Amino acid sequence: MKIQIRYFASVREALSSSGETVDTKAGTLSALRDELIARGGAYATALARGKAVRMALDQAMSDEAAALGEGCEVAFFPPVTGG
Repeated sequence: MKIQIRYFASVREALSSSGETVDTKAGTLSALRDELIARGGAYATALARGKAVRMALDQAMSDEAAALGEGCEVAFFPPVTGG
């Protein structure tokens, strides 16, 4: 299935990209993250397990068990604080 991925803040900087369209077999956010990590290089570093990375599915904060669907939008970004 084709999905849109958007990268924000330090994740965007590490990947030198604000987003991409990918064809994936991943069924969940967790599987998609693992698929991207498997690309190696900057993806493996920026999205590594154990690294604090937040995810949103169709502009709603989601946990890794969230199911992906055709044409959905996924966003990866670091946790942010405000003050």
